[in-house]
Amino acid sequence: MKTYVISVGGSLIVPDKVDYDFLVKLRNTINKLKKKYKIVIVTGGGKTARNYIEPLRKAGFSNEVQCLLGIKTTKLNAMLVSNFLEANKLLPDSIIEIKHLLRRYNLVVCGSIGFKPEMTSDGDSADIARHLNAELINMTNVDGLFTRDPRKFKNAKFIPEISFKYFLRIANKIKFRAGQHFVLDKTAAVIIDKYKIKTVILKGFNNLEKCINGGKFRGTIIS
Repeated sequence: MKTYVISVGGSLIVPDKVDYDFLVKLRNTINKLKKKYKIVIVTGGGKTARNYIEPLRKAGFSNEVQCLLGIKTTKLNAMLVSNFLEANKLLPDSIIEIKHLLRRYNLVVCGSIGFKPEMTSDGDSADIARHLNAELINMTNVDGLFTRDPRKFKNAKFIPEISFKYFLRIANKIKFRAGQHFVLDKTAAVIIDKYKIKTVILKGFNNLEKCINGGKFRGTIIS
């Protein structure tokens, strides 16, 4: 059975407050997909993480402290999603635990696992995909990768496909910051380049379902 790791941005789950409609649509989509595939959902911290991290940043706390707080927000979002989807009630905190759960179930939900310097939920998602020999899907709030931020620049051009190396070159230009917001961060870019993990960046449940089922979808393919 094919395995997919789906990184779900925290700002999709909690844009300002918990998005109940998003959770319902996620549950409906995943309930269909898990009949045919093994799925691991990794939740990000999103805006919640950034709201909590910012006071620590202003007060001059270390990047390590900021990251640890960010990790906790990914787990808070994961607990919400896992229980809403009636998946694992307790969160796995290692690759070994995820593999153990996948042997019994077709769906596992987690937040960031463990602690590594400059590792975000994107990096965790890529690392999990590596260990599971899975494809990675990054579900975010933009259609994919653009030449510029499409929310700020109307002339931004959509990039439907990009190589591992070129994507890594782009990601390398972005300095790590706890709670940072980019479609896929540097650590993830390094992992998917090194292990040649096919990765897709997309928006919306129709695109997610079509992507996994081999249909035509809108998104950026990194390969």
